[in-house]
Amino acid sequence: MRSLFRTFLPALVLLAPLAAQDTYKIDAVHSEVSFKVRHLVAKTSGRFTKFEGTVNVDTKDITKSTVEVKIDAASVNTDNEGRDKHLRTADFFDVEKFPTITFKSTSVKEVAKGMLEVTGDFTMRGVTKRITFPISNAGTRAGMRPGSVVAGFIDGALKIKRQDFGITYGPGVLGDDIEISLNIEAGKVDEAKK
Repeated sequence: MRSLFRTFLPALVLLAPLAAQDTYKIDAVHSEVSFKVRHLVAKTSGRFTKFEGTVNVDTKDITKSTVEVKIDAASVNTDNEGRDKHLRTADFFDVEKFPTITFKSTSVKEVAKGMLEVTGDFTMRGVTKRITFPISNAGTRAGMRPGSVVAGFIDGALKIKRQDFGITYGPGVLGDDIEISLNIEAGKVDEAKK
């Protein structure tokens, strides 16, 4: 037994540094997933109020990091009850048939100091497209609770074509480009609670 222990201990020591993943849970209260779309000659904005996700940050190799997000499509909010009700119908998000909007990363890379490009599969209304969005890594700091740590990923912005996801309502009235904005604050998950 001692012989086996002596044989495998060096291997375990070598493997330990590879486990450099820090897991962060998105704090929806201090984060924002919002959008804008042209209506006639101006832009109308909205947001989703219910979403969750996990960011796994590999502190040794950022390219091994991952992101997963799930949005409750019915939580769309444009500060207009009638419009929000319409957005939940089959003309737009069709929330009864497609209750969630999801994103799952396939790659993460640092393109400049503090600037990331996250590529992954974005699914809305049952249609999946590969998208890439740039976002700033705002770093980490101590959280509000003693011993807690938070990470920030801010100023993420990209455009998607709504017709690519089967939203064809209102041609000539609504623009095809949807501008998406992401500002994420996430709390580090205690290893003991994973």
